[in-house]
Amino acid sequence: MYPPIEPYDHGMLDVGDGNLVYWEVCGNPEGKPALVVHGGPGSGCSVNMRKTFDPERYRAVLFDQRNCGRSRPHASDPATDLTANTTHHLIADMELLREHLGIDKWLLYGGSWGSTLILAYAEAHPERVSEIVIPAVTTTRRFEIDWLYRGVGRFFPEEWERFRQGVPEADRGGDTFALLAAYSRLLSDPDPGVRAKAARDWVTWEDAVISLETNGKPNAYSDRPDDAVMAMTRICSHYFSNGAWLEEGVLLREAGRLAGIPGVLIHGRLDLGGPPDTAWHLARAWPDARLIVVDDSGHTGSETMRKEIFAALDAFADR
Repeated sequence: MYPPIEPYDHGMLDVGDGNLVYWEVCGNPEGKPALVVHGGPGSGCSVNMRKTFDPERYRAVLFDQRNCGRSRPHASDPATDLTANTTHHLIADMELLREHLGIDKWLLYGGSWGSTLILAYAEAHPERVSEIVIPAVTTTRRFEIDWLYRGVGRFFPEEWERFRQGVPEADRGGDTFALLAAYSRLLSDPDPGVRAKAARDWVTWEDAVISLETNGKPNAYSDRPDDAVMAMTRICSHYFSNGAWLEEGVLLREAGRLAGIPGVLIHGRLDLGGPPDTAWHLARAWPDARLIVVDDSGHTGSETMRKEIFAALDAFADR
């Protein structure tokens, strides 16, 4: 990674609906604009993300999506209403931020949930995107959600049964989305003990899914402060129980709208929660995308994946 740097500008953007979105800008004020789109949904940006871009050549913008990170109100507070937190709200927030910063076009970088949001934004506003770099490709189809929160249970039957038993018995017999909706209700319960247990059960399952990734980060979901875990699990269950408010398969069907935007898709072959076929289908549908499958990486990355990310960003830096 590049050396640690501090933002040269930051602020809170009023995006409406009572929401303030935190943003910061790092690197060279005259450099190539790039936007970091974090995952989760609800993970927020980390300090390490500032070190992804060459500070001499990039003007890197980071922001915490609604209700997480340093944005306010925070989803860890059960009183925070998530009704106005959907994929379409986040797309509008990104456009508002671009206009606020006076940027004409920017490179988009992010993985996991971030890749879904990147694709949704780029297909809505292709004229505002210069390039795209995505590690860990997802499109958040209901098919993918069902695999992550039920299908992977074929590899971890005991852990999945424990996850399933985390909701009331009446909510265990339905489909995946009923299960996730039950978690969403528990994570908004007025009883702090109920909320804490639901959050712990959720991240325990997420950690199980990545537990076989020897080159990745163990316990990547549970190893966070309590308020960050609460916000992430609450926002995740809110989004995934609603299919991210995206028509099924729309991001793949509309990938032709990305024509003319160079892209690099970097996906771990060992990504159990998000198998590589989604990245492969996207690369076939997007005329200007190049797919790199990293054999030693899962969802949380590896040194090889990090080298591929830096190579892609460095190649685009002077474009």
